[in-house]
Amino acid sequence: MASMTKTPDAPAPIRGCTISRDVQNFDLLIEDMESILGEQWGDLGFDEALAFLTQPEAAHLEFVAMAIDAQDENDIGRLGAIIQGAAQARIKTVLIAEDVTPAALHQLLRLGADEFVPYPLPEGELAAAVERMRNAARPAPAPEKEKVKLSGGGDGVLIAVQSIAGGAGGTTLAVNLAYELATSKKEHAPRVCIIDLGLQFGSVATYLDLNRRDAVIELLANPEHLDEDSFAQALEVYDGKVQVFTAPPDILPLDMIGPAEVHRLLDVAREHFDFVIVDMPSTLVNWSETVLTEAQVYFALVELDMRSAQNTLRLKRALQAEDLPFGKIRFVLNRAPKFTDLQGKARVKRMAESLGIALDVRLPDGGHVVTQACDHGEPLAVHSAKNPLRKEIVKLATSLISVGATDSEAA
Repeated sequence: MASMTKTPDAPAPIRGCTISRDVQNFDLLIEDMESILGEQWGDLGFDEALAFLTQPEAAHLEFVAMAIDAQDENDIGRLGAIIQGAAQARIKTVLIAEDVTPAALHQLLRLGADEFVPYPLPEGELAAAVERMRNAARPAPAPEKEKVKLSGGGDGVLIAVQSIAGGAGGTTLAVNLAYELATSKKEHAPRVCIIDLGLQFGSVATYLDLNRRDAVIELLANPEHLDEDSFAQALEVYDGKVQVFTAPPDILPLDMIGPAEVHRLLDVAREHFDFVIVDMPSTLVNWSETVLTEAQVYFALVELDMRSAQNTLRLKRALQAEDLPFGKIRFVLNRAPKFTDLQGKARVKRMAESLGIALDVRLPDGGHVVTQACDHGEPLAVHSAKNPLRKEIVKLATSLISVGATDSEAA
């Protein structure tokens, strides 16, 4: 590590530096910086960073690596000012974060951080982030959006996913289930589309690192123009395998669309895809009945807690009062107790019996890796293929494909 003060004996320019409260708390970061830059990097504290970025000595900096942990969350304002100062100096920022809340991380990314890598650093991840920033800095023609080519003649299976309580994992299941369905076969794989109907806070695009397109707002604002072409223009593509109708870039009122518009959207999607997965908002709206009625499978995610139990009872009463098909809902227990947790299994049994529901689908707790995969915009199959949650979702996808094949043969 070189000193940040340039001397005649140190002619090699500083190409990168760490910014932290104490870099010794991030020993893996020191190793990675030496591996990437050799001796051409330095270290700055939070107090001196902003002033240094405006000095001539910072002219050769390619990037700064800001390392923070939970103790730094109370200083978000100063951290954001440093990130914005680096951006004004045209210096890239990679955020290294350990035990930082998603809200703080999101705020710093919105303020201009270019990359995020969790700490402890995964093998080679910092080097990959630096290379991505270098490639982004190189002048190149803007890549064209991957064009979605739709083929008709489909009779897609409609699968809805909804969290009964906040954070129950509905979007995580929707994204990973879609990817497992789309990659279930090497040849003639099912055509899969995700529709994010969380018009206000839908996060499918975040979980797959996709852009939110203005075309989504245009289509929702003018549903009379909804056809194959306008639908295709609104889709984003993940890895050439999953087509995604993202939530809009701006927050929209949930009643901006009605049952007729949602029905039309679902019809167009089912015409061109084998599986259509709808990520539902947790709020019930006037078109929730449309999705419930049209869906072949309706997954409702719950956890083993009082929130989920109470919300399930309220949902049950609301649907039965309107004579809607509550029995169609297939409840999924997320973060289920382990096989050896006999006390936990007994609690699951009591919860199911008291609510009058079946909890035959049980997903294990995937741990912090699941959150990391979502932050990186990758399905678990890409980020952590051996994760226990991913293995159960593969089983669920396989069962859905088998049911779909049986229905097709019967037809």
